[in-house]
Amino acid sequence: MDGFAAVDFGFAREVLQRGIAALYVVAFVSSLNQFRPLLGERGLLPAPELLDWAGSSKARKRMLRPTLFTRIRYTDRRLAALCWAGIVVAASLVVGIPQFAPPWVPMICFLLLWFGYMSISSIGQTFYGFGWEMLLLEAGFLAAFLGSRNEPPPTVVIVLFWWLVFRLEFGAGMIKIRGGREWRDLTALTYHHETQPMPGPLSRQAHLLPRWFHKGEVLGNHFAQLIVPFFMFAPILGLFVPGPVPAIVGAVAGAIVILTQAWLVITGNFAWLNWATIVIAFSAISLPSARTMAPGIPLYWLIITSLVGILYLALSWPALRNLFARRQLMNASFNRWQLANAYGAFGTVTKERIEIVVEGTPAADPDAGDWREYDFKGKPGDVRRVPRQFAPYHLRLDWLMWFLPLGRSLEDWFTVFLVRLLEADAPTLAMLRRDPFDGERPVWVQAVSYRYRFTTREEKRATGAVWVRDRRRIVMGPVGLR
Repeated sequence: MDGFAAVDFGFAREVLQRGIAALYVVAFVSSLNQFRPLLGERGLLPAPELLDWAGSSKARKRMLRPTLFTRIRYTDRRLAALCWAGIVVAASLVVGIPQFAPPWVPMICFLLLWFGYMSISSIGQTFYGFGWEMLLLEAGFLAAFLGSRNEPPPTVVIVLFWWLVFRLEFGAGMIKIRGGREWRDLTALTYHHETQPMPGPLSRQAHLLPRWFHKGEVLGNHFAQLIVPFFMFAPILGLFVPGPVPAIVGAVAGAIVILTQAWLVITGNFAWLNWATIVIAFSAISLPSARTMAPGIPLYWLIITSLVGILYLALSWPALRNLFARRQLMNASFNRWQLANAYGAFGTVTKERIEIVVEGTPAADPDAGDWREYDFKGKPGDVRRVPRQFAPYHLRLDWLMWFLPLGRSLEDWFTVFLVRLLEADAPTLAMLRRDPFDGERPVWVQAVSYRYRFTTREEKRATGAVWVRDRRRIVMGPVGLR
């Protein structure tokens, strides 16, 4: 690191720009496929109704985060056009085309992605209420100021990425220490692999590992999240301490974060949370650049990036204070633009897995009906089906289904979801893995709770099943269109 120019972080910039852009491709594809049936004109929680409510008064309008759809009327076609535009711009950044131009060109591209996706997430309500939404927005904003391939990346922006990793990891670590006892007695990961929102193909194998291994996982997690993030800033010492040691310490810290996140990638499905953390952690990896770059940064670009640094210094105070607050907020934004946010996840771990299974029947008499299950793409259903890997793609409906048993009552969107099943609504059925009625309307539907657990190795050999489940109770229904 050399003053204003992070001359050894050209490789880090390549990973940051292309990796963050790739995640924007995934995010826009996810919205293109799912926003309209979930939140569109005829969605489960229609965004036009939210916009009409917000537009009825200035006070309500200020409650919404910035969105393009307060300026232009929302339609499903315009939403699709915005998603396609985002996919094209993000794909060009993945290929690296704008990075060959002056630094203001990739800046404009990333700012377009940032505001375009914020326009979607701001009206996404509960289906976009995840910490990785604001993480992607903040990462996209910072990536806008990494510059182009013709000059070294600005030091201030690289440091801001370290600050993002610190808030992300240290914030999550503090949430856990302050959260459930299972994180302090080292039993959290004895349950987590089985009860996490959307298990992956290797989650069962991870769950069946010995208890001493799970305790080691928790200790490793605490080390990676509570201690390692401080060493991300070690390269700054290179300004005052000669030699490669500060850069090596920072690179090792980044590598530890990358490795721990990779373990989470192969044992779960957390949308792009882990992938984004991996990409951002590459900001700590410094390598001598073999490519010829301009020796310095243009003055106008130095001024712009310095102003961004000053802005972040002002915006970061609430997030810094929150890290050490007794009542620490998790996944909170302290400004309308979702910059310098507070992050965290899984302060507590559920001890058992309760799933809501949705069933339908074509029989006129529900008591004598042949009940058939609707199969979701990601959430557990058929006990013989091995969970699939979907991350970094985000299955929003499946994730919200996991939260249902944790609430005191079923949410409004779920009632509308059952109505759409009764109507055999094609866009809604397209979000599922299998419609047991092949597009025909059932007469009745109901929601039933089951307790799920992974099979032991002996049970798997005997039955071939991945899960064991036992029926609990009917939580809604039977209900029909009448």
